[in-house]
Amino acid sequence: MVYLNFMYAIVDIETTGGHAAAFGITEIAVFIHDGTRVTKHFETLVNPYQLVPRYITALTGIDNDMVATAPGFDEIAETLYDLLNGQIFIAHNVNFDHSFIHHHLKAAGFELNVRKLCTVRLGRKIFPGLPSYSLGNLCRSLALPVENRHRAGGDATATVKLFEHYLANGGEVHVEQMLRKSSADQWLPLHLTKTDILKLPSGPGVYYFHGEKDRVIYVGKAINIRKRVSSHFTHNDGDRRRQHYLRTITKISCKECATELEALVLESTEIKRLWPKYNYSQKQPERKFALYHFEDNRGYQRIAIDKKKKNIAHLYSFNLLHEGLVMLRKIIDEFELNDKLCFLDKTPFTEQDLLQLELPEIYNEKVQRAINALEEKLPTFAVMDKGIKKEEQLCLLVERGSFWGMGYLPASIQITNSANLKELLVPYADNDTIRNSIYAFVAANPTKKVQLSVA
Repeated sequence: MVYLNFMYAIVDIETTGGHAAAFGITEIAVFIHDGTRVTKHFETLVNPYQLVPRYITALTGIDNDMVATAPGFDEIAETLYDLLNGQIFIAHNVNFDHSFIHHHLKAAGFELNVRKLCTVRLGRKIFPGLPSYSLGNLCRSLALPVENRHRAGGDATATVKLFEHYLANGGEVHVEQMLRKSSADQWLPLHLTKTDILKLPSGPGVYYFHGEKDRVIYVGKAINIRKRVSSHFTHNDGDRRRQHYLRTITKISCKECATELEALVLESTEIKRLWPKYNYSQKQPERKFALYHFEDNRGYQRIAIDKKKKNIAHLYSFNLLHEGLVMLRKIIDEFELNDKLCFLDKTPFTEQDLLQLELPEIYNEKVQRAINALEEKLPTFAVMDKGIKKEEQLCLLVERGSFWGMGYLPASIQITNSANLKELLVPYADNDTIRNSIYAFVAANPTKKVQLSVA
């Protein structure tokens, strides 16, 4: 038998929810196994000091009355630590059980140090091709009796039988491989293999985590895709998002980029396109507004803020209405424009107001000066950087202060105005994250900025 100097701690827990950072343990069962037989057994209900949800009671049968007089986790922490520490921690979907026990032991002052062995991953290696590797379905496929399902004692007993069945069917070699320090089985999500990680590129780009039905649940960017993806799984803490990743990620895909800036633009665009469940920071709904210029029926040139409209030319766009109002107020004050003609004052014109208005030709000159000054302040430039291939270069276009789009150009091409450049690039939606990142990049890398004229 391999690892004769170790004992195997076969564990199952019941909990009040899906991640350790916010939920408690209601029941725990531990069987200490020497590779041949069970040598010790520990089992108890646990008071989680929080309400047991009704759906948990419906699944497990454990209710608030049952745990009310049970010991709290602090009361069993030392006993549990002595049982588990230094052993090989085995569970069906081991990262879930381990994350809870590690988190709550740490809160009680104990740092658990174990190697992990997952009976789901081990089952796939020893008995490949079965229709399901859930505990109940796997035991049925292997004709192993299971009693008292969804209780810690019953499920831990089933996992003991499963582990012994694995060992009786040539499982020792797989156990040895999975327990090596270099083995990815110690940290990878259930449905991924080390090959899935190794085939990822080591350069910059955007990566996608896929869940059920191939749906994208997270989009991220990286300077090194392979290294960044690995970092999501190598620290098995009790965070809700990380625990969900470990249980549900079925596939990882990616798109290579030439630079980190390109990856950032693509990440932001993809988050807003796909709206992944576990991206939070860039998912706030954006109310997009724009500054427009038109002539009214009295011949007055007017500027106004309105919701951004497709295919209608605008002077400037912004995401927050407040941002636009502040800009408009400055323009009005600087060029002595009329609040009512700029719709900053929306009360109806009175006869007295109309009498005090300047002649259209005089007022319109002020408006034109304001527009010219605004356009001078809103830069039009390209960011030129290396491409993925030597014969190409990456180009990002900012026109009148807003991000327009990006793409790859021949390395030898020379561009002087934005109109010609737009024919060669892919348009992208502008947003604050992208725009601010580009401005920060050119501030740090001024030689990569190419000033352009607006045709």
